[in-house]
Amino acid sequence: MNRRELMQLGLAAGGMSIAREAVAKAVAVQQQIVAPGGQRAVVTPNGSSLPWKIVNGVKVGHLVVSEFDHELAPGLTIRAWGYNGSTPGPTIEVTQGDRVRLYVTNRLREITSVHWHGVILPNGMDGVAGLTQKGIGPGETFLYEFTFRDAGTFMYHPHADEMTQMALGMNGMIVVHPKAPRGPKVDRDFVLMSHEWNIKPGTRRADPNAMADFNVLTFNSKAFPATAPLVMGVGERVRVRVGNLSPMDHHPIHLHGLSAELTWTDGGEVPPSARHPETTFLVPVGAVRVFEFVPREPGDWAMHCHMTHHVMNQMGHGFPVMIGADAKRIDARVRALVPSYMTMGQDGMSGMAEMQMRVPENSIPMMGGEGPFGLIDMGGMFTVLKVRQQPEREDGSGWYEHPAGTVATIAPADTMKADGIDPNRTS
Repeated sequence: MNRRELMQLGLAAGGMSIAREAVAKAVAVQQQIVAPGGQRAVVTPNGSSLPWKIVNGVKVGHLVVSEFDHELAPGLTIRAWGYNGSTPGPTIEVTQGDRVRLYVTNRLREITSVHWHGVILPNGMDGVAGLTQKGIGPGETFLYEFTFRDAGTFMYHPHADEMTQMALGMNGMIVVHPKAPRGPKVDRDFVLMSHEWNIKPGTRRADPNAMADFNVLTFNSKAFPATAPLVMGVGERVRVRVGNLSPMDHHPIHLHGLSAELTWTDGGEVPPSARHPETTFLVPVGAVRVFEFVPREPGDWAMHCHMTHHVMNQMGHGFPVMIGADAKRIDARVRALVPSYMTMGQDGMSGMAEMQMRVPENSIPMMGGEGPFGLIDMGGMFTVLKVRQQPEREDGSGWYEHPAGTVATIAPADTMKADGIDPNRTS
């Protein structure tokens, strides 16, 4: 991608205007109790859970693998592969000890399979095409039947041409509630799948051969400002389960305004004696991390991957460093050849999204979503924890109303003078 393409792509105000439109409906109602000990159903923001039928005491579900249109953010729709018309596929939610029959129908034009990542089960149900089963051919329906013996948070994905199929969106989460839960009861329980995509501006399909330069980073296959916020109450105990089936990258998930403890991985429960407070949790490729916290401060708190390029959208790469460049000299020379040319980035990237530059069709700005104080110049793997005193009144679309005197603002001259602060100081 060259500089002219970046200029066309811009950091446009499209990101400013789509945030309110793109916020999916947040779940603020009390979650249904689904397991012993008052355990509540999980919420998959921007997603759903797999419906079950009970047949002779067995939970029966059906996954259909197909290609479909999927909107990563308003203005960017791709041809994705996934389960039941969604990426990630529906969250599989059961209780420890449940026996399930999962039918998988393949509507692709190549074989597939389903691997139940982290689940201990009979070898022939493990879903590795060629090793533990034949691949599921186009038009075929296979049956997987097993018992979830262990509680925890797991994932599912193909083990047939996984480089292509996972890159195009074939993944999902599994939640197995313990039959005899220990520890404090959780009030809200959220599930997030992290993923990364390489999508050239103006195209409609991710590049499955990419090993770097991933330019769209998502929670539950949505890039900010399309990520649904997580609504919760002050004093509630909240659990967040994050899976990572990205092709290449780990994700350090950082929480603003609170600290949390790692309570589970996809390998099992972390003993209470081994837990300690953190504000950032590294989620490796192919792993799950589950953390719990009790928010004390109301507000709109950010939660995001702390890899800085992972909170950008369709970012260009391979450019020279422009910080500090003499834009007037460059513009004068280049405009002789390209009259509309304008140097960008010489003073930093912030604020450029407000320039309202055009972007190619089916592309999104590098960063930007509308916030209560202007542009939120982040994108990608970024969402908001909406902590409220009365969460049942919050639908996810409103912003926190700060008490008077609690928002950072321009420092008054008399206060600076009284405190001995010289605003003209340069170092």
